[in-house]
Amino acid sequence: MQKVTILGASGSIGVSTLDVLARHSSRFEVFALTAHSSAEALFQQCCQFNPRYAVLVDPDQAERLQSMLHGQELRTEVLSGAESLAFVAAHPEVSVVMAAIVGAAGLKPTMAAVEAAKKVLLANKEALVMAGGLFMDAVASSGAVLLPIDSEHNAIFQCLPPDYSAASRGGVSKILLSASGGPFLQLPISELEKVTPEQACKHPNWAMGRKISVDSATMMNKGLELIEACWLFSVPPTQVEVVIHPQSVIHSLVSYVDGSVLAQMGNPDMRTPIAHALAWPERIDSGVDPLDLVATARLDFSAPDLQRFPCLSLAMQAIKQGGNAPAILNAANEVAVDAFLSGAIGFTDIACVVDSVLDNSPVAEPNSLQAIESSDREARSMAHEVVGRLAG
Repeated sequence: MQKVTILGASGSIGVSTLDVLARHSSRFEVFALTAHSSAEALFQQCCQFNPRYAVLVDPDQAERLQSMLHGQELRTEVLSGAESLAFVAAHPEVSVVMAAIVGAAGLKPTMAAVEAAKKVLLANKEALVMAGGLFMDAVASSGAVLLPIDSEHNAIFQCLPPDYSAASRGGVSKILLSASGGPFLQLPISELEKVTPEQACKHPNWAMGRKISVDSATMMNKGLELIEACWLFSVPPTQVEVVIHPQSVIHSLVSYVDGSVLAQMGNPDMRTPIAHALAWPERIDSGVDPLDLVATARLDFSAPDLQRFPCLSLAMQAIKQGGNAPAILNAANEVAVDAFLSGAIGFTDIACVVDSVLDNSPVAEPNSLQAIESSDREARSMAHEVVGRLAG
């Protein structure tokens, strides 16, 4: 019986993880569930899975959850605060940690799980975007097992040779990172500035949270995934190519020196990579319908238009700059997306905010999490100033 902590249980990845775990209750036990402030969602999950701990970062919502659980015959202990995330991630009884907190907030608890040598299922791409070198060094020194959950990186992992490493490439020549292109792939560029948050959050293939949906619409999500791929698979950005694939059936590909190209295919459902990582190196049922190739009928591919998707170009710029540039990129993007979702700025202003912050921030090599957090704070402050000018 493997005990599992889910960081970010109320989000789409957390919900999908619980769905897979419920199908294999004789193999996995839910040990801890966490969320930022979603007391109602966590209450329902606690009633179903009876975890040892439930964590809400917001102390008021934690108190509310405690009241809701009063009288229920559950073993669940409610904790609050960001420090409690690290506690349940590194707990000695835990074997597996699903790291699914969105954004920079997921860095510290995910790092705590790595340092405690857990099997870490990484859905929080920002941990690698912000602190790639430090994070991968911690994985190597602790002996943690790191398995990617993003459908693209999980696909790459499945297509790589068993002996693949930074030293032994196993004949790999290039990684092909697929991208749906989001909801605005065919929209005239001149109309992008009029896009509403509701339109940006309507992804054609995937059911995701609002922030990630906007990132997909700008293709910043793919830029962050490119940075993540460089760290996960020890490749320079020149060996990662983004390919538009609107059907989201091929989740990514690996090209080999002999001309072979291996692709991982499946219906667009996050339960597939979640089940793969939970059971790895075995396979278990995910609840996902098998892919019907006849019904799929066709697979289209094209190169991304960087004029349409300037955020992807900015991410490529950041990984080439190296150092703290990806952390600056991520911080500015989080502020800009939040401002767009609140109606303060327009859709095309997101790239303007990120571009301005990148241009005006000093790039340095961070040697600690504190240095990364400092870059993050400074970039957010600068991004808020840019948003204020654009909104005014």
